[in-house]
Formats: sequence, structure tokens, C-alpha cells
Amino acid sequence: MTLPSASDPATRDVIAAFEAARSRLFGRLDGLTDAEYLWEPVADSLSIRAGDDGIFRVAELIPEPVPGVPDPVTTIAWRIWHIGSLCLRGYVIHFFEDVPDLGDRHEWPGTAKEGVQALAKDWENFTTRIAALGDKRLLAPMGVGPGTWADETYLKLTLHALREVAHHGGEIGLLRDLYLRQGS
Repeated sequence: MTLPSASDPATRDVIAAFEAARSRLFGRLDGLTDAEYLWEPVADSLSIRAGDDGIFRVAELIPEPVPGVPDPVTTIAWRIWHIGSLCLRGYVIHFFEDVPDLGDRHEWPGTAKEGVQALAKDWENFTTRIAALGDKRLLAPMGVGPGTWADETYLKLTLHALREVAHHGGEIGLLRDLYLRQGS
């Protein structure tokens, strides 16, 4: 992966933080098998599944919380989709104007290798756009986006993206640890 570069200090620091997160997450994904990728640790796990047409799609976008019921457990495939397609690709679609056709965000590769590759592509699309902003634009209101986001800065969006990556990346690491220790 070619890392985006930035010369302005705040933008450079944000890109460096993304690179540190990318390095850690993709290090944890190294050697991921299809069995781990789709492993459902509990019976009602959320995942991606093949439809009648053979195309894998996410089973449920964002589960609605139900009082008194624990949040659903998700698979590694679902978490990788969440980081790549729902978050990073979604941010490119909603908050940038130069968006190419990025395909159906509900579809996701059914293999670990292709899923990690898709995540890498979504990551690069997002970080390249952030790097190109420069500090002045990074710190100014975006002017685009759903809800009240148009009044927020790209820095706030970027920090939100880093929280998503750290949160779900940690869950991916834990799921891998649990998968490797099944039956121990």
C-alpha cells in the first residue's frame, strides 16, 4: 500500500496516526483464514452471508439496541466490512465530492483474503482524501454530509474514523484470539 503523504503538520500527524492503526490492524489480520473470517462464536452472530445469487452481503447494518438484551456478537467478516464499507467508504461517499462509483456497500467479499484487500482499498480511498486536504481544509467545516455533519470539521470526522478503527480493530483481535483457543 502506498501511504499518502502530507506536509502540513496537523494533516501529517493524522495520517501518521492512521498509519499506526493500519499497521497494527493489518498485522493482526495477517494469515487470517476463511474459517476465522466467517467464524460465528455464538449461534445468533451477525455476519456476511451468501445470498441465493452467491453474492455475500452483510446480514444487518447496524443492530438496533433492545433494552435488556445484549448487543449481538459479530464475526470478523462483519467487523472488517463495518470498518471498510460502512465507515471508511461511507465517509468518502458522504463527505467528499470527488467520489467514484464504489459499488454496493452491502456487498462484501466472502473470503478472508478478498475481505482484507477490500478493507485496504477503502482505507486508502479515505486516507488519500484526508491527506490531500491540508491543515486549512482539515480544520474548516466540511460543508457536506448528512445531518449536522456539514458544520463539523474533517478533523472531527477523521478522529471519529480512528475511534471506529481502534474499537472494531480491537474486537477483531479478540475474536482471532478466541478462535485460536477454541476447546483449550
